[in-house]
Formats: sequence, C-alpha cells, structure tokens
Amino acid sequence: MATRQETINFLLDQIEGAARARKMFGEYAFYLDEKVVALVCDDQLFVKITEPGKEFVGDRYEEGTPYPGAKPWMYIPEEMFDDREWLSGLLRATADALPASKPKKATVLP
Repeated sequence: MATRQETINFLLDQIEGAARARKMFGEYAFYLDEKVVALVCDDQLFVKITEPGKEFVGDRYEEGTPYPGAKPWMYIPEEMFDDREWLSGLLRATADALPASKPKKATVLP
C-alpha cells in the first residue's frame, strides 16, 4: 500500500520550517535543509536515527524499518503526528545533526 497524499499534506502542514517532500517509488522522503530527515512509507513516519534525535525522543524511541532490507530508522507512531511542536523539534534536531549535503556534480555529455 502506497502512502496517501493526504498523509503527506498533513505532515508537511505540521512541520514548521522549510520542509519539503519528494515522491520516490510510491513513497516519500522528507527534506529539511536539503537533507533527508525522514521517510513516509505505507503512511508510517520513519525519522533518520541521530544521537540528538534519540535524546529528543527519550523513552518514546522505537526502531523500525521503512521497507524490507532497510537499516533501522526511528519509528514515529501516528498519535505523535498531531504534536506540531514536538514533531518539528525532532526533525530540526535530526537535520542539525546530519552533515551538509554534498553538491551534485554537473553531468558532462560528450
């Protein structure tokens, strides 16, 4: 089952800041500061695991995998989607802990 557009629209509305979502293989990647901070797969939210993110979540921390064969990500239950401040804080802490995106190299055609 692919993620519904309504889920993406709701999450984007909940996240304070310049977040954007990009559709990938029927699912979505969430970007903050041009860094992938979360995936939404089958209407479930998975946030990239970082030490600041784990500290932010505290005892609410639970690992899950967004798709078969994936490394573990932080699973965020749907009941947490409504807490705009908490969700924004988690994604901000995650983005701040990730390295800057590498610039893409220009493709030179012969």
